Formats: sequence, structure tokens, C-alpha cells
Amino acid sequence: MAVAQQQNRLASAGMTGLERLELRVSSMINHPVAQIQRWVTIHRLDTDGEREWEEVMGLLSETECIDMTFNDDESVTLRWDANVNDDRPVEVMEREIESAPF
Repeated sequence: MAVAQQQNRLASAGMTGLERLELRVSSMINHPVAQIQRWVTIHRLDTDGEREWEEVMGLLSETECIDMTFNDDESVTLRWDANVNDDRPVEVMEREIESAPF
């Protein structure tokens, strides 16, 4: 229900079907949980047109470092490796503990 309401708002804002699909896929990929697990499954909605779906899937297939798996239920699972910058050690800075002013 909430998804349909959000799509109605986006449609009234003048977004094309392709723009809505790109925005949805982008937000799914960039979601913090997807970034931690390094995979996401994208389901095709009834409102996703054939042309738009094929165009976005084509763009994703051309993207390096993304492995696409087309599932039986017409969904697509994307997997990617960690970014080179993600593997660097985290530098922890220690703060000096200041004494209380009283």
C-alpha cells in the first residue's frame, strides 16, 4: 500500500517510469543493509514497464564488479565485491580524558 502511494506521488511529480525504476534500484543498492551484506534482490513490480526494466537491467549488466543472477520469480539478485577503500584499516583516534572543571 505504501509503495503504491509513493509511486503515485512520484508520478504526479513528473517522473518517468524509467526514472522511478532507477531511483528504486539505486536506493535498494545504496541501502545500509545491502552495503553491509553486499547483495540485494530487486523484484519487478507490476508498474515496471518491459522497456524500462530491460534498460535498467542492461545498464547493471554493463557495470563492472556486479554479478547478476536472474531468479525464477523474475527478480534479479545483484552481488558485488567490497570496494578497495572498504578494506583499509580503520584509524581510531583516542581522546584525552579531561578532568572535570569542579
